Amino acid sequence: MPKQNLQARGPVDGFLEGHAGLRIDGARLLDRLEELAKIGADPAGGITRLGLSAQENAAMAYLRDLCAEAGLATETDPAGNLLVHRPRTRREAAPVLLVGSHVDTVVQGGRLDGAYGVIAALEVLQVLHENDVDLPVEMVAVAFANEEGALIQTPFWGSRALCGSLEDGLAAEDRAGRPVSAYLAQAGGSPERLADAAWSPGAIAAYLELHIEQGPSLERLGVPIGVVDGIVGRTILDIDVVGEAQHAGTTPMADRRDAMVAAAEIILAVQRIATEDAVCATATTGYLEAHPNVTNTITGTVRLTVEVRDTDPAKLVRGEAAVRSECARVSAASGCAVEARASMRSRSVSTAPPLRDAVRGAADTLGLPHLTMPSGAGHDAQIVALVAPIGMIFVPSKRGISHAPGEDTAPADLVHGANVLLHSVLGAQTAAAERV
Repeated sequence: MPKQNLQARGPVDGFLEGHAGLRIDGARLLDRLEELAKIGADPAGGITRLGLSAQENAAMAYLRDLCAEAGLATETDPAGNLLVHRPRTRREAAPVLLVGSHVDTVVQGGRLDGAYGVIAALEVLQVLHENDVDLPVEMVAVAFANEEGALIQTPFWGSRALCGSLEDGLAAEDRAGRPVSAYLAQAGGSPERLADAAWSPGAIAAYLELHIEQGPSLERLGVPIGVVDGIVGRTILDIDVVGEAQHAGTTPMADRRDAMVAAAEIILAVQRIATEDAVCATATTGYLEAHPNVTNTITGTVRLTVEVRDTDPAKLVRGEAAVRSECARVSAASGCAVEARASMRSRSVSTAPPLRDAVRGAADTLGLPHLTMPSGAGHDAQIVALVAPIGMIFVPSKRGISHAPGEDTAPADLVHGANVLLHSVLGAQTAAAERV
């Protein structure tokens, strides 16, 4: 991409006016998304690139190579996060504008969730570098490790480590009991220095994240840009149901303590909590593991997960309480022991009004209609909100599909979103400078 010979000088208004013509390289953005999608491509469909796995490591290596070619500097922190900045920028010197997302997926996930935000952040940083744009508050791009928590059972691993909120991090493990330390060293992290991944208070002036909507609203309304005003809170409960394994042919129905039947009742109750009872926005049973899992044996134990979400903290609390109440009811009725443990809680958060204004201003500069809306999915942004103001940008998702092979967004919308991110970085300078 040739230099556009734009200089950053003077008040913010003049700064923005002087850079109004700046654009990302759309073809480069789309090509890199396609290349990244090849890493972890699943023969069964979609992409399986689990956090801290060999596939995520390969994706991080691909990003490092892109940055080296672009003349950008990279580092991998002790938690496995990839940080990218311009060569002249010293991250430790001053608070920075942090921009990014994650590159890991769920099992058979889509090619854009998280990855789009990372590739777009690198594209924005490269355009700023190519055009010698002098930002009052420098930008650092980040690819957070293990946002999904699909392999190592600690969602938002990388952002929590960077923000100093990763408690008992080395206790994390996969479902087979393999510790995170075994994965972290292979990812270029340092288990023995995990605490050093936390940035000092005030080091982040602000954070911006570009993401696909993962829902149908923008596409249905024909609006290309979403200005996120809040992010849903989430509670994950790990539930163990313990009955008694017995012969399926010789044990009378009245004498059974069938863990599978008890688990099924819990699953149906979880559905009712968010539909008929409307206690919370959503409630989902997404994981189920039965033992001994044999056709002619009554199930002895079942492990499942229940996830409750809402933007209202009070409804989130009531949703969790309702699930626990149903577990107690099913236990009493079935004779099975039921234990529910909260393995993760993330609070709902609001985005910062000045950053929302920066996103709206960027969309207006580019002539793109926009809609203010909440996020029903969790994001690294809500973790960073613990330590800094945040802003988020959405682009449409085709048919609202995400976390599945059918996840997709029109190329034009992907380019629009990255250009809005670029101009949001420029427009956020006032809000970010107030934190410096």
